[in-house]
Amino acid sequence: MQKGATKSTRRKTVFFLCFLILHFFTVLLLDKGIQVRAEDISGSSRQKAEGAVQEELRLYAKAALLMDASNNRVLYEKNGYEVLPMASTTKIMTAVIALEYGNLEDQVTVSARAASMPKVHLGMREGETYKLKDLLFSLMLESHNDSAVAIAEHIGGSVEGFADLMNQKARDLGCTDTYFITPNGLDAAQGEKTHSTTAYDLAKIASYAIQNDLFVALVGTKSHSFAELQSGRRFQVNNKDQFLNMMDGAIGIKTGFTNQAGYCFVGAVQKEDRTLVSVVLASGWPPHKTYKWADTKALMQMGVEDYSSRRVEKEEIPEWIAVENGVEDRVALTMEWQEINMLLADWDQVDVSIDLKEKLEAPVEEGEIAGYEKVTVNGETYSLIPIETAGSMEEYTYQYCLTRLVNLFLYGAQEK
Repeated sequence: MQKGATKSTRRKTVFFLCFLILHFFTVLLLDKGIQVRAEDISGSSRQKAEGAVQEELRLYAKAALLMDASNNRVLYEKNGYEVLPMASTTKIMTAVIALEYGNLEDQVTVSARAASMPKVHLGMREGETYKLKDLLFSLMLESHNDSAVAIAEHIGGSVEGFADLMNQKARDLGCTDTYFITPNGLDAAQGEKTHSTTAYDLAKIASYAIQNDLFVALVGTKSHSFAELQSGRRFQVNNKDQFLNMMDGAIGIKTGFTNQAGYCFVGAVQKEDRTLVSVVLASGWPPHKTYKWADTKALMQMGVEDYSSRRVEKEEIPEWIAVENGVEDRVALTMEWQEINMLLADWDQVDVSIDLKEKLEAPVEEGEIAGYEKVTVNGETYSLIPIETAGSMEEYTYQYCLTRLVNLFLYGAQEK
């Protein structure tokens, strides 16, 4: 009996010890797993929150886009790169060109072509004279088509000449899918090309425009009174942009409508840590005049509520890079990192990586690019920061060896 009891006791002891060991490793692995997951989430500027997915907005617009105006990064888009007519949102570029090429006190004489423009118009008459400043208020507050043509002819010499300036500016801003024919946005075709843009290009144009304080003051003005300079005929124009009263920080920008374009709107919101630009194109047709406001508000609320400003931390670069056939086997590296702050949501993934050449070939000049520190957001390149050599390096040649030997022979004792 005692021998059987002893055997049973041993089995129980072994089982208990095995249980303790198994429990110990289970707890250890679980603890380690929890730590790994916590580290993944804690680096909010590096990793997206687990399971976070950008909400798909229910918009009326055929094309829509939300942009961080500080860096032109797209925060949301729906058909944002589709080429479409843009109606009177064209006048954003018209105002930009007028402000950059004209003088606000310029006197503008009205041509027959300008006076013949269809509604919406100021009702100017051929031969009348207005200040450029007053026509810009007419252009942007009430979207007058005759004012647009008068401005274009004054600045560009003709509508066609002004369109050339508009298109050149678009190219300068990197807007590759934009083509201007008219200064007022009326539907137009020129050969195979039509007066058109994309939500993305239009957002870039607007982001550029609101860097001009005069432009911001212009689109934010509630009303403006002025007179024709010869007869004294008086006018008052009132801002038709309802978005100015819909959100805190709203600064405009421009409505638009044609039969082909539908209702369009470009808006901007400026807050302490962000400036947002939204674009909606073909946001319904009559009688749905309010769709563009609902779409714009949905886009802007996403930009305000879902995004926060975060700093991107740099990766430390290697101190040296190998040099082949050099008088020394390595050269120091340097990088001028500029602090990056950007609007990020929980679903955004930011990665910082170093792309460096394996080695350099002598001779090496100071400031030679050896690679880049790359910042990507959701797999797309956001910025490339050059990694450069901090010094130069001669090539190890026969001539170098000979010169070195002669110097050592002649001046070696003195060098010591």
